[in-house]
Amino acid sequence: MMDISSNKDVFALKKVQKMNSTLEEWDANKIVFRVLLLVSCLKVLLMPTYHSTDFEVHRNWLAITHSLPLKEWYMNANSQWTLDYPPLFAWFEYFLSHIARLIDHNMLKVENLNYASSNTILFQRGTVIFLDLVYAYGVKEVGKVFCTSFDEYVIFIVFSLCNMGLLLVDHVHFQYNGFLLGILLLAIANVSKINKQKAILFGTLWFALLLNLKHIYLYVAPAFLVWLLRSYCMNGGSFFRRLYMLGSIVIITLIISFGPFASQLPQIISRLFPFKRGLVHAYWAANAWALYIGIDKIASLILKQLGWLKVTRSAVMTGGLVQEQSFLVLPTPTPIVTFLLTIFTMMPALYYLLCKKEYMNPKQFVRCLVLCVLCSFMFGWHVHEKAILTAIIPLCVLAATDKNDARIYLILSSAGHTALLPLLYPSNLIPLKILVLLVFMSAGFLVFSRKFNVNFLYFYEYIYVINLPVLTVYETIIHKLIFGEKLPFLPLALTSLYCAIGVTYSWVVYYYMFLRYSKINNYKNKIQ
Repeated sequence: MMDISSNKDVFALKKVQKMNSTLEEWDANKIVFRVLLLVSCLKVLLMPTYHSTDFEVHRNWLAITHSLPLKEWYMNANSQWTLDYPPLFAWFEYFLSHIARLIDHNMLKVENLNYASSNTILFQRGTVIFLDLVYAYGVKEVGKVFCTSFDEYVIFIVFSLCNMGLLLVDHVHFQYNGFLLGILLLAIANVSKINKQKAILFGTLWFALLLNLKHIYLYVAPAFLVWLLRSYCMNGGSFFRRLYMLGSIVIITLIISFGPFASQLPQIISRLFPFKRGLVHAYWAANAWALYIGIDKIASLILKQLGWLKVTRSAVMTGGLVQEQSFLVLPTPTPIVTFLLTIFTMMPALYYLLCKKEYMNPKQFVRCLVLCVLCSFMFGWHVHEKAILTAIIPLCVLAATDKNDARIYLILSSAGHTALLPLLYPSNLIPLKILVLLVFMSAGFLVFSRKFNVNFLYFYEYIYVINLPVLTVYETIIHKLIFGEKLPFLPLALTSLYCAIGVTYSWVVYYYMFLRYSKINNYKNKIQ
């Protein structure tokens, strides 16, 4: 009788656990839906705001893919905003164009440059909002893999779906980063399921599709390659069979994507990798090259004052134009130098992920992925400031689960998001920029401090972060009050340099923490 009773208790306990698990999952789905609905309402309110030239870029791509034969997609140059994304994104625009013709057929005329009717704005803004469903799904899935409690899951959901960088870049400035980052998160979630072969293959497919949608995700390709070799091909035997399966997925995706454009491959490659655009963008990304340019400027001013530098040419990094740059004092980097620096700085992280037993862990994979993004962001050629989101979004899921990751997340996201704000230059957006930055930073500090019950930033880190909103106020308001229309590039340069210090600091400290994980883990094992 006691055995029967005991079995009944076990059955009842399992039933309760199952009910609690179902209820928790239902609550999690509900919180995703509610947060997404809330932030979507805000996105709708932002529809009438300023949009950048990227709006015309994508409208032009709609027109090219709809109105011209396939052989002219990558050859057409009627507009300066030529098609320069991989072929799958061109097909994506082609698909959207068939919906767009029902809204306003004039937006699909190649000759209608800078066309922005109210229906066109509604359509393009609406597609970005709708496609954020992919981002929400990616957030939901990766959260289920890494978050071990409901609280962690909710924190990750809220901070990801309400990410201020995505809100301002996609829904004001205008781009399609959200659904692409959603695909990245789906790839991460699936390949992190080490013992589920089917999920890993699906994750590989997601990542192959992502690379053929936007080539910037080559930043994280080394981390995916090493992780899949270690966790899938070298785990459980059949190395070559598993390698063949992964390779087949990638190659077949490439053939389907690039195959129809085989005759245009040289043109496509030149569009995807335009090295003549120069080392830095018109507005410098907050990376090592911003600091490098700053040092060159300061050194040239000092040498001029000392009479040691005779200027026969002028540097052009402060002209606000996309072009090849020259330096006055320091050596001018070339594309091959930036490539070698990027690969060289990635190598220690990739080596640890591949060769160290204790790094056979999905969290270490994500950390390595974030470091690969930061290495590419720090030293890449012609890096866009928006690329920092590719590091901030994946790091968020670890920040919800670990105080050390949360510390880096707060510094990196604060500096990285502040560096994005000058993209929204109209004066009527100043209150929005300052308000969003203050709310996002304050929420981060309050939530993570309460989550981990610790004041986990050092004093000097607090000082640095607190000054970021002050910097934004100077860039948007104070500079004009003091200088008027003089030195227009100075506040932008100061923003890039100050934010570059925070991004560089986050990269160095996070790298140190990643490499120290092995020693800390070994020390814990010895004590046990």
